[in-house]
Amino acid sequence: MENEDEELFEHIYPNFFTATILNWLPLLKLDKYKQLIIDSLAFLVTQKRVKVYAFVIMPNHIHLMWKILAPYRLSNVKRDFFKFLSNKIKKDLKEFHPNVLPRFESTQSDRKYQFWQRNPLPIFLYSRKVLEQKLDYVHHNPVKGKWMLVGSLEQYKWSSFNFYEEETNDFEFLSHYMEQYE
Repeated sequence: MENEDEELFEHIYPNFFTATILNWLPLLKLDKYKQLIIDSLAFLVTQKRVKVYAFVIMPNHIHLMWKILAPYRLSNVKRDFFKFLSNKIKKDLKEFHPNVLPRFESTQSDRKYQFWQRNPLPIFLYSRKVLEQKLDYVHHNPVKGKWMLVGSLEQYKWSSFNFYEEETNDFEFLSHYMEQYE
């Protein structure tokens, strides 16, 4: 049923998507890996595969609000996104952090290393109210609970918060979610 929903709604509604590093390890604590994610999102937007409405990059996971653009499929975009990031991270770890790479060795026959937990599921955002709730959740992630990565939301560089609240566009690939309702 989930794949059927994905195929039916992926071009109609934006979706909320969370991807987590394997075993919740803080691999994304390094800014160079955060920048890889930013560059990957920018590439997907430039290639007209997705529209990105919001994001936050945390030390061990990312939250995205994006919409897949036809004729691309969500499953293919996710696969390409993770494959690209995994290859870049693996190359960097081999060269600069070889002692960390073994923590990501895989026991699966189809790969030597695994950086992301398998099968992250999208949540389709069927209404503006739900989309705005998720947007608020995404943007408040860096200052909630155990994280407290910064003192205020404006200070966290790796988020779309300032795009909406401060009307700055440090990330040229972002689209405003309201265009979905025009």
